[in-house]
Amino acid sequence: MTRLRVAIIGCGWAGDLQMTRGFTPLPELFEISVCCSRQADRRQAFAARYNIPRQAGRLEDVLAMPDIDVVSICTPPPLHYTMILASLAADKHVICEKPLVGSLQQLDDVAAAVLQSDRHVMPIFQYRFGAAIPKLREVIGSGLAGRAYTASVETLLRRTADYYRVEWRGKFATELGGVLVTQAIHNHDLLLHLLGPASSAAALKATRVNPIEVEDCAVASLRLESGAIVSITATLGSIRPSTRIRLCFERVSFERQCFGDATSQLAEEPWEFTAADPGSAAAIGAIMERPTQGHSGFAGQFAAFHQTVEHGTPLPVTLQDARRSLELISVLFHSAETGQQVSLPLSNTHPRYSGWVS
Repeated sequence: MTRLRVAIIGCGWAGDLQMTRGFTPLPELFEISVCCSRQADRRQAFAARYNIPRQAGRLEDVLAMPDIDVVSICTPPPLHYTMILASLAADKHVICEKPLVGSLQQLDDVAAAVLQSDRHVMPIFQYRFGAAIPKLREVIGSGLAGRAYTASVETLLRRTADYYRVEWRGKFATELGGVLVTQAIHNHDLLLHLLGPASSAAALKATRVNPIEVEDCAVASLRLESGAIVSITATLGSIRPSTRIRLCFERVSFERQCFGDATSQLAEEPWEFTAADPGSAAAIGAIMERPTQGHSGFAGQFAAFHQTVEHGTPLPVTLQDARRSLELISVLFHSAETGQQVSLPLSNTHPRYSGWVS
């Protein structure tokens, strides 16, 4: 089995999460060969923390290293696009944090660059690899749940002024958005992963919690291609942080709610479910109570990525998955700022194709 040699680009909290929850549990699959940051003290501390043998101050230095197989981009969002393209041009595989890029147009540019290379670009959506999610998808895909009726997704977090002391946070130019782009994106991706794409959306957004540029409160209503209707609520002003998903189907309802430090564990187990009849309860329970196999979260996604590179299996998260996420952000911004209900998918003539920030 080949160990892929990885460079971590960006030595902040996102890099820490990838290391502790993703790469460190998989030493047989990945070798973290270099970390990169323009801030010498930060990269030195990061290298010491994870026993990384090499350091670099510029992405260009990393891309010139012939032994690096994968770059994992953990920088502020506006840097992703140029870093992805440069990494592909240097013949490196790419793993990249959310949001992958800043517009559908940029995503299409990345897709075109991938077609011209033999490298992969994998967006990070680690919630898809939570222990409960494959089981939920099996129940839904098997027909046991029946038709989807409604769903609700709540991302109710708290961010105080201290959070925004990091200079790039809270500004459109350096963060690309607020609660819809940074905090709720994984929960909304999980919704689409479980129930399928949206066909229309109407939204409201506001900045009410902190004196920042980006949105910190939002609500929206979605109609999915299946016909199901969905409500989403997100805020960074909840005194008691919580996350919650409730899914109502013809023959079963599923729910999970997490509080406090566990708000990022929404995709893990256990999920509560109530079935319409004993037969459905037994069949669904047999799936939901099955022992979990393999790694979850970051480690589950990274292990699947290794399989793609090593054995040619399908990429576990694709550019099309990233497109759905960015498209949802784009229509929510457009609806909130125009007062219109917006249909999906968006064409390349739509005013938000080149970016959701007007």
